[in-house]
Amino acid sequence: MNYTSNPRHQLLQLSYIRTITIFGQSGLLLYLFFGLNVSLNFWFVAFALLAMALLNLLSLLRLRSPLPLTQLEFFFQLIADIAFYVCLLYQIGGVGNPFSALLLIPLIISATSLPRQYTWLTALLVTISYTLLMRFFIPISLPDTGHQHQAAALLNLHLAGMWLNFIVTTILITWFVVNIRENLQRQERQLKHARESNLRNQQLLSLATMAAGTAHEMGTPLATMRVLLHEIKLDHGDDTELLEDIDILQAQVDNCSDHLKQLAESVRQEQNESRSLPAKQFFHQIMQRWQLIRPTAQFNPPIINLTDAAKVFSSIPLQQAFINLLNNAADASADPLQIEVSADTQQIIFTIRDQGPGIPLEQAEKLGSPFITTKGKGLGIGLFLTASALDSYGGEVCLFNHPQGGTLTEVKLPMIKEKQHHGH
Repeated sequence: MNYTSNPRHQLLQLSYIRTITIFGQSGLLLYLFFGLNVSLNFWFVAFALLAMALLNLLSLLRLRSPLPLTQLEFFFQLIADIAFYVCLLYQIGGVGNPFSALLLIPLIISATSLPRQYTWLTALLVTISYTLLMRFFIPISLPDTGHQHQAAALLNLHLAGMWLNFIVTTILITWFVVNIRENLQRQERQLKHARESNLRNQQLLSLATMAAGTAHEMGTPLATMRVLLHEIKLDHGDDTELLEDIDILQAQVDNCSDHLKQLAESVRQEQNESRSLPAKQFFHQIMQRWQLIRPTAQFNPPIINLTDAAKVFSSIPLQQAFINLLNNAADASADPLQIEVSADTQQIIFTIRDQGPGIPLEQAEKLGSPFITTKGKGLGIGLFLTASALDSYGGEVCLFNHPQGGTLTEVKLPMIKEKQHHGH
């Protein structure tokens, strides 16, 4: 894996390295010229450093531009760096300068940022530059003091420069390599998340296809049952007890038919009803709807610690996700549930505590996958659909074994920011 996909990030790194180089070489120039009175073309070197600083400023401004940054443009940035380093080293000792290793910086960046052909071309330019600096350069000479210690002084100066260069190079390489490793890990996490999302979408599509097919096929047997029930009712009009049972069956058939009609229109309803709501109102509506669906469920009065400013997106799938979790908790335990809703600056935190048997360890890591259930009955798709619905709104659900027994279900759902109020 390489980093050719993010040249902007690489240009930003290159700008940081240039900044360190400019300050370091400026300090060295001032020390040589004013501290040691070394004879050199001060203004030429200063001009090269100023030109490098100007290029660095233009690069930072370029990063603010919306225009795409191409690999070729980044390659020319590295060539400009090589040219500046050659100008500096030519004036200050050539390859005898302990900072001649600066020429390797563009090569390292190219090797980790650009395709092979650009890297080989950069290596060729660096090699040619180093070779020319072996022959063409202005040597560093200390002022003649009449003593015989100039050679020793030059050697000490060279050794001090090598020591300083080693420290700077160590810092730069460490920082650069660590940054590369972190980028690799970040890209791997993004790739893993993309793969998981793609797999989940494929599973949702399969479930939706099966649901649509089942809904279509159920229409015929329901119609047949409705006709047969009507005929039985006509044939046994004098059997009061049987008629009551038939009325119950007819009500259930009608209920199933209504559910199938609602399923056929669920997509349109979701588009029309996905809107911003105060989080407090959203959760009050969920609790009211759940009580109608599950009147026998036992729970303590919910603790809802939310301000009126907290808002979330409301839609049928998201509401159903919370109802699924409440149903799962009610199925797990006949004891009253403990329900709490709170918020921090970024997200809503919704928790359900039940007194059930908890989550078996062998299934803890598989929960949320399709057809995985801890119940003795059920298809095992409720929690999967819940997790998928929450994920589509940036939320997540986690289930834990509570230390005091039972299961703690925790949902984290991002709050809407002001700029998101007009659409999801």
